[in-house]
Amino acid sequence: MKRSDRKKKSRKLWLKIPLAIILVLALGIGAYAFSVYNNAKETVNKKMHEPVESIDYNATKKKVKATEPLNILLLGVDQRANDRGRSDALMVLSLDPTKDKMQLISIPRDTRTTIVGRGTADKINHAYAFGGADMSVATVENFLDIELDYYVRMNMEGLQELVDELGTISVDNEIAWNDGKYDFNIGPVEMNGDKTMHFVRMRKQDPNGDFGRTKRQRQVIQGIVNQGASMASVTKINGLIDILGNNMTTNLEFDDMKKLLTGYKDTRKNFVSYQVKGSGTKIDGIYYLIVPEEEVTKVHGMISEMKS
Repeated sequence: MKRSDRKKKSRKLWLKIPLAIILVLALGIGAYAFSVYNNAKETVNKKMHEPVESIDYNATKKKVKATEPLNILLLGVDQRANDRGRSDALMVLSLDPTKDKMQLISIPRDTRTTIVGRGTADKINHAYAFGGADMSVATVENFLDIELDYYVRMNMEGLQELVDELGTISVDNEIAWNDGKYDFNIGPVEMNGDKTMHFVRMRKQDPNGDFGRTKRQRQVIQGIVNQGASMASVTKINGLIDILGNNMTTNLEFDDMKKLLTGYKDTRKNFVSYQVKGSGTKIDGIYYLIVPEEEVTKVHGMISEMKS
């Protein structure tokens, strides 16, 4: 073989090697992406999806398809063995893709209101104990005179796993305290899952009591959204999916989630949070938060404005 022919063959070989590596990588990435997609779809539709009668799903699908504003009820549940538990965190998340705006409104768990389906006045977080997500949705809709499109129920213990899978989250802490395990200084605080649970559950050292705790809950939600949106490692996706599958239920289907990710992803650019206000009192020895009608009207207006 001529020397020139050997050089040509050598050049062709060295050209084929990187092309072969690129092809193998492309096939590997494609296979991984396909497995992630299938895992996510199966987890959402088979493990997490639980429709409720109080939400007209067909009407909601039309809104999502048209990329219209949406209201989502977030339920943070302290679930125990052989006990449904109560919703310790209730929040209405409103998404407005036309204004790229996200609004998160907390409803204190001790708020006294009519429990739809029972016809009695009680703490709003008892609705979940009595009738699960369906009764919670109906009760919140009645309390604020709004329409909810989706609900998401998250086991609070799963919150710790979720943060650990993300790595850490960061919040801007407003009061300093030590709970015997962690120091929480004023300013930016970076937290793993365990520290996050201490952060959201502290109440006695907060001068604002449960109001302060619900504000920290909103901060954690925002921290998770921000960290999840900026997360660089796609290798964590399957882990996140598994955690959500074991700790979350929702009437969202996989296709709905895809549409939210594409059509509503920029709403996090303008984040607004608020908490329903009222005054505490005891009725028959039980503590309740009484929310005046003018406050209910104000919050109703805030949510309605997002949908106008």
